[in-house]
Formats: sequence, C-alpha cells, structure tokens
Amino acid sequence: MSVSNLRCKECCAEYELGASYFCEQCFGPLEVTYDFSGLEAEETRRRIQAGSGGIWRYSDFLPFDHQAGDPLEPGMTPLIRADRLAARIGTDAEIWIKNDAANPTHSFKDRVVAVAIAKALELGYDTVACASTGNLANAVAAHAAAAGLDSYVFVPSDLEEQKLLATDIYGTNLVGVRGNYDDVNRLCTQLADERPWAFVNVNLRPYYAEGSKTLAYETVEQLGWQLPDRVVSPIASGSLFTKIARGFEEWIEVGLVAGSLPTFNGAQAAGCSPVATAFADGSSVCRPQKPKTIAKSLAIGDPADGPYAVELARRTGGAVDSVDDEEIRAGIRLLAETTGIFTETAGGVTIGVLRKLAERGELRSGEKVVAYITGEGLKTLDANRDSFSLTEIDPDPASFESRFGQEVAV
Repeated sequence: MSVSNLRCKECCAEYELGASYFCEQCFGPLEVTYDFSGLEAEETRRRIQAGSGGIWRYSDFLPFDHQAGDPLEPGMTPLIRADRLAARIGTDAEIWIKNDAANPTHSFKDRVVAVAIAKALELGYDTVACASTGNLANAVAAHAAAAGLDSYVFVPSDLEEQKLLATDIYGTNLVGVRGNYDDVNRLCTQLADERPWAFVNVNLRPYYAEGSKTLAYETVEQLGWQLPDRVVSPIASGSLFTKIARGFEEWIEVGLVAGSLPTFNGAQAAGCSPVATAFADGSSVCRPQKPKTIAKSLAIGDPADGPYAVELARRTGGAVDSVDDEEIRAGIRLLAETTGIFTETAGGVTIGVLRKLAERGELRSGEKVVAYITGEGLKTLDANRDSFSLTEIDPDPASFESRFGQEVAV
C-alpha cells in the first residue's frame, strides 16, 4: 500500500485518512501523502500497462489501499499533435492538445469526482454533494447516479443553461444559490459541518484533488514515457495546475520517467485573474476578485490553491497570464478551426494564453508543449451565440452560384 496519511501543506502536521480537509493546528490545507519506496519502476510500469483503460490503471498513485473502480471510469483521453495550430500561432514548437472533453460528462472533473466518490463509498457515505461552476455539477450528478448515491449539487443560479440541464437530467437535487461561486463554496463549507454528507470539494477535497494527477500520468504514457517540456493549463482554484505538476514529480521520484519538471504556464480569464495578478505583481498573495467573465468555470475569485500555483509557475520558469473575453472567443474558434476540437470557454482561455506565449517568442523551437483542454464547447454555447455566420440561399443552384461561385473551384 502506497497511501500513508493526510499532511498539512503548511506545518506538516499529520492526520489519519478520514474526511478532513484543514489542519487543526494552523488551519492550512491537507493533502494525501504516499510512501513509494516499495515501488520498483519496471514492475510498476508493467502493472500500469496491464491495467484498465482509464484512471484506475494508476491505483498505486491514488489514495486507496485497494483497487478502486466505478461504472463511469474516466481517463485515457486523446493527446493530439496540433501542427496546424502551431503554424497558425507562428511557432516551431511541437504543440499537443490533451482533450479531456472526451470524458464521460465531457470535462476533466470526471477524474476528480471518480476518486472522491470511490473514497466516499470507502468511508461509508450514502450522500455526496459539491459546490460547482458547472462541470463538477455534471460529474457529481452522473457518478453519484451510477454509484446509487443521493446527491446535492450547489451552483450559482445564473449558471449556463446547458450545464444546468446536463446536471438535472441525472436526478440530483440541483440547488441554485443567488450569488457567485465563492458564495456557493462558503455555503457548502458551512453545510459540511452540519450534514453527514461527503462534499467532494470540501471535506473530501484532499482525495478529490488527487484525480487531477492522472492527467500527468497519461501525458507521459502518450508521449512514449517522456515528459513534456512545457504545459499550459487553465487555473481556477489552482488545484488542477499544481496536481498535474505533482503527478510528474511522483513519476520522476519512482523512476518511471527521467528528467525534470516541465515549465508551467497558467491561464486565467482577465475578468477573474487573482493568480495572474499576484504573479504579475511579484506577490504570493492572491487578493480576492469579483468575477466578471464568460469563462464561468474558471470564475473563482478567492482561489484556495492560488499561492501554490504562483510558486509553481515561478519555480519552473513559467508564468500565469490572462486573456479577455474576446481573446477567449478567438481561442475557442482557433482551436476548432485547426484541430476540429470544440472547447468550452476555459479552453479558449488556455489557447488564448498559448497564442500569447507564441507571440512573445517564449515557445522554443522543437519543445514539446502540452495544452490541457478541460471541457466541451457544447457546455458554453451562449459564449459563442453571436459569433457564427450563416449565408442564406434559395433552394436552387443559381442562388448558390451567385453567392459562392467565385469561391468554388470547378
């Protein structure tokens, strides 16, 4: 068994593996720790390759003392080389797109929820809940339904209609809170102290966050057991960003892959960019902001792991940048036109920042750059509602020729 205990990220106090998420001594966040000394690299690699087709192939690196599983196993989403995208943004770097929209509910949240619900079952909970900006709501409702658990999903009441419909369909208790995500999260933190429920991103947060590491493991496998040189990832709370790094570090530690940690570039929406602001100011303090952006899935004004994201970007020689709403829309269209991948607004943020890095000449020739696309474009249709063009014609060839005749090669 590799999993050891819970440890405070600030004072290093240790706790048993229960439903705890903050340190009783300094109120710092708790995270899962492991003892990998018993893992031999070649044997572990063979076990991974002989495992399931999703995230449970990495059970040695997840917070369980047995082989976990679920009916909606996420993972092994496509990693696509994007040469046309690289050409459009004017870089000789080797650009790869990790498309996590291919998960069961079409976002990376399936990874973290699968781990959290498996832990909830292990700890004996029969009801799960979450605070969400949409994607997590979809995933919790779906995975709870598949596991036969009751669920309560708390979201801002002005969330995109597509995400509300794609949550309610699973029979969850969908609760719209009049306020932004930070208001929703505050309410769920209070309820977690009062209700005997497993809040996946509150009292089960240390386990939930571990699911994001699987993106790093898959990236290494899909690159032929090699590390990328640089990653570009969206930042909301900062958990995804930092846990991808932790996944790479664990495999370097065990000897499954050789090299050093990639350069980490974070991406935020300008309308909610506390981490990017702190990075630009040379500060480690992410001052809370009131969100105003079309990228609602990233609209966390008081990010729990923001300081750790800033530290990671600095430590690896990267940065945290932001893009405005128009740049987000342009990023969505650019990715679609060059790769055939339709991403939600968070992906538009990632591609917008990738484009900025290319324009600044920061992408080195030949370096492997992996950009993480975390959700499906059909979830945020409203963001692109006025951006399409439709040419109407009459139902006859002459009408078509009058509009397109000069453009169509004979």
